[in-house]
Amino acid sequence: MGDNFGIHRGHGKKVSEMVEDRTQGQVLSDFMMQLEDYTPTIPDAVTSFYLNSAGFEGADPRIVRLISIAAQKFVSDVANDALQHCKTRTNSAPSSGHGSSKNQNQKSSKDRKYTLTMEDLQPALNDYGITVRKAHYFV
Repeated sequence: MGDNFGIHRGHGKKVSEMVEDRTQGQVLSDFMMQLEDYTPTIPDAVTSFYLNSAGFEGADPRIVRLISIAAQKFVSDVANDALQHCKTRTNSAPSSGHGSSKNQNQKSSKDRKYTLTMEDLQPALNDYGITVRKAHYFV
């Protein structure tokens, strides 16, 4: 009994913890396999170029693909926030119509096309801590 000097040589985890770790490993493995099949909007070559110019050398293409997907999500989130700013800006603006009904306004809002402007992009980027200003010659 006293010959192990208090050192436990077992795995030290309960069986349920080992099963949970294995399933988390399987989930990560499945995600990495899905990552190989997915083609992000931002090509891997573009991501690699900017990573290399920043001093990061990504030998594993899965890491480059993961960063491409993260960049895609960031751009998508900023664009979605800018769209929401545009919608609130256009909805709060006074409408110029000749007594149009509420049903026609709803239909036109669904069919309406929005344009991404700096007016909408600036507050969306400010939410992420990015300050955007016009160049001094545009002011």
